[in-house]
Amino acid sequence: QVQLVESGGGSVQAGGSLRLSCAASGRLASISSMAWYRQAPGKQRESVARYHSGGSINYADSVKGRFTISRDNDKMILYLQMNSLKPEDTGVYYCNAIAVHSYWGQGTQVMVSS
Repeated sequence: QVQLVESGGGSVQAGGSLRLSCAASGRLASISSMAWYRQAPGKQRESVARYHSGGSINYADSVKGRFTISRDNDKMILYLQMNSLKPEDTGVYYCNAIAVHSYWGQGTQVMVSS
């Protein structure tokens, strides 16, 4: 099993920045990729960025050039640096890990005001 704990959410004005962290524990050697998802009120959960263990990275078009995903492989902490935030970035951000099964954190709230 893998456990994920997110932190770093909060409220910020448009144009501001936040950095999210996701600390993984458990069967870390079985993790093949980690990702950030978000869910806005009344909308489906969507993928924001994915970090593959081989080092490749994928971003949603809506965040390209503004968000950066990275991972500290020694500590197995996944980060999401979010710059130039927009009100439409508001939502609950979830950390995901694929380790045979899919694991989720509890989520952290991000609110961007105009």
